[in-house]
Amino acid sequence: MILSDEKTTHLAHLILNHLKDPGHARLKADEAAVLREIKRLLAAEVRVEEEVDAAVRRRLATYSRPLAEGSAEWETLYRKTFEEEMRKRKKV
Repeated sequence: MILSDEKTTHLAHLILNHLKDPGHARLKADEAAVLREIKRLLAAEVRVEEEVDAAVRRRLATYSRPLAEGSAEWETLYRKTFEEEMRKRKKV
């Protein structure tokens, strides 16, 4: 999923406003720095999802029996494989 700069900025402001709400968090840095970090994290997460999507599509393309993209079987295998790949990459 590609997020435009406007969408990323909007999401970053929504997250920042939620964090500024008393009881959620106390910001120790200025808002501009926090917004930059939120944007950086959003971009990194989108990059990971794009890499996983490409890897899953390559993997599904190697199946001996071709799968029609968009079919119920393809969707099920895509979702399972995507979740598996995300779990592998999220290990810390």
